[in-house]
Amino acid sequence: MKKQLLLDYLPIAHELNKGHGVLWSNGDSWKEMRRFALTNLRDFGMGKRACEDKIIEECDYLIEVFKKHKGEAFDTTQSVNYAVSNIICSIVYGNRFDYHDPRFTSMVDTTNKRIQLSGSPSIQMYNFFPWIFQWVGNRREIHKITTFNKQQNLELFSHLKETLNPQMCRGFADAFLAKKQNLEESEVTNSYFHDDNLMETVLNLFAAGTDTTATTLRWALLLMAKYPKIQDQVHEEVNRVIGSRQVQVEDRRNMPFTDAVIHETQRLANIVPMALPHKASQDVTFQGYFIKKGTTVYPLLTSVLYDESEWEKPNTFHPAHFLDKDGKFVKRDAFMPFSAGRRICLGEGLARMELFIFFTTIMQRFRFTPPPGVSEDDLDLTPRVGFTLNPSPHELCAVSCE
Repeated sequence: MKKQLLLDYLPIAHELNKGHGVLWSNGDSWKEMRRFALTNLRDFGMGKRACEDKIIEECDYLIEVFKKHKGEAFDTTQSVNYAVSNIICSIVYGNRFDYHDPRFTSMVDTTNKRIQLSGSPSIQMYNFFPWIFQWVGNRREIHKITTFNKQQNLELFSHLKETLNPQMCRGFADAFLAKKQNLEESEVTNSYFHDDNLMETVLNLFAAGTDTTATTLRWALLLMAKYPKIQDQVHEEVNRVIGSRQVQVEDRRNMPFTDAVIHETQRLANIVPMALPHKASQDVTFQGYFIKKGTTVYPLLTSVLYDESEWEKPNTFHPAHFLDKDGKFVKRDAFMPFSAGRRICLGEGLARMELFIFFTTIMQRFRFTPPPGVSEDDLDLTPRVGFTLNPSPHELCAVSCE
């Protein structure tokens, strides 16, 4: 299409955020919030050495949690979620949280629960027929969770306001508050820097910065346990290139197989299969089909990530999709897990850095196997349906390599 598609709204999303924030907004508000978010995420370390150091530090905390299980089977969900969430927290709020902090753990757990419920059949029916399905229980539960998350953030914002130093912002929320304060002092009354946009943008960043990367990491660990020969190749490359020293993001260029495994995990896991709904901004004919202005259009990422004309083995975990005959990493045009266009995931750079450092550091320290009595073949790759596709509930053994 020649013109950018506008984001269309889902009823459940619109009634929760009223068009504010950076994820579900349109027009000038979206442009302002996205531009501000991109600029400040970079300022507070996204894609830079400062952010790399934060991820490396968080790896140490996650490794300690894995060690405590002493090779016995456990569910990786919460610990991986908390570790990944702490990276976006350090950028947004200016600090990380302890894994036992009840405010932090409840925010992460309920946010992931809301994402799961948003993709439930009853909410999908509500989105299509809101006048019929407005009484479904999951809708009430999503509203309850959202109210709780907003209250938690109001408390965080209150503390940040009390200790705000506009000349030394600690994170994204500080920068937003400083900008808002400056505009108010200049008596600007029609600004997009208001409390609703602060709340919704922070909620958007927190949810997106936690769920997708953590889910991808959990898929990667599950796939390693299911395909031990591929895990052997990852371990060989990690030991040969890195050994016992600290993993660094620049190691990626010398680790084509590990990089291919991460990319193939993203492709096969297909975390956000339908991306977000858009609407045509004008009448257009696309590949012989007439699409009327205002028509809702879903960019189906599955169609490209599983395209039989693009991938040799689209339904199989096959890292060789990203390797040439000499074993060097190759980019593929059909690799689009972060979507495309002007609304491409604004945290792509951060996610890529997190995935490499977290995954490689974990593989440097552990070997993953199924629980006792469970074979590799028994490990189920059927996703749990939600707004994003998570692995089905499972446990793994993290056996120390030391």
